[in-house]
Amino acid sequence: MTTQEFIEAIKGLTVLELNDLVKACEEEFGVSAAAGVVVAGPAAGAAAAEEEKTEFDVELTEVGPNKVKVIKVVREITGLGLKEAKDLVDGAPKTLKEAASKDESADIKAKLEAEGAKVTIK
Repeated sequence: MTTQEFIEAIKGLTVLELNDLVKACEEEFGVSAAAGVVVAGPAAGAAAAEEEKTEFDVELTEVGPNKVKVIKVVREITGLGLKEAKDLVDGAPKTLKEAASKDESADIKAKLEAEGAKVTIK
């Protein structure tokens, strides 16, 4: 039987028959058909921990001297009304935006720091 004939024979099997074939091959040859499983040592765990974050939380840490301007920027960023934005600024430190992209969080930080506020990106 050629390889192509063997593949054609496998194509004609039902899912249950194919599952039985895989189990029989595993038992016969002492192997596992688990696809894509890589046994990783500690180095792989460290690499995963160092993977670059894609989502950031932007926190208003301190308002600074220009409270009114900061409130305006907060309204622009969050879409909140005047009272809600003022309450958020008065309650600093507060999270302004959760799960923001790297560019968006940097943009928010730049806008607020331009008005004298202090911002932390987590």
